[in-house]
Amino acid sequence: MKVFIAGPRAISKLNSEALKRIDNIINNQFTILIGDATGVDKAVQNHCSDKHYRNVNIYATNGKARNNIGQWDVISIQIGNQIKGFDFYAAKDLAMANEADYGFMIWNGKSKGTLNNIINLTLLNKKVLVYFTPHKKFYVLKSIDDVKELLGKNDDVTAKQFFTDQLSKNSSITLPI
Repeated sequence: MKVFIAGPRAISKLNSEALKRIDNIINNQFTILIGDATGVDKAVQNHCSDKHYRNVNIYATNGKARNNIGQWDVISIQIGNQIKGFDFYAAKDLAMANEADYGFMIWNGKSKGTLNNIINLTLLNKKVLVYFTPHKKFYVLKSIDDVKELLGKNDDVTAKQFFTDQLSKNSSITLPI
């Protein structure tokens, strides 16, 4: 089983609830797919390193890992020089979503990157466990309708607009705002 773990750069410390879930992944010897950013990526890397867990793959755009705490294998996602900004890193995240069997996202209700990962995983018919930090609760999302329901509990209008914009690129599904 391969689990894609991600979250915002704005969260640099994982709480005990999130750490328990990561420990379950480690105890089951699942492969962790993680990015190379600061924030949640780096916090998960630190936790895995502290646990001496080796079953971790770091995904890095063009093979240049910004963070690789445990010196794990780096999966290089090649991106053309013309791709910049959000799309530059989103391509790496999409590769992890494609490779994963399951997602575990820690989301603050604001991060567009994390929301994009949630959207991609559900559109790929993969379950996502979301730790929604504003509520300090876990939600299991299995479909894009589940994502809409979670967004209904979120006050961030920008996230709702991002959801609508992303889905208009991928399908005819929209979220009334």
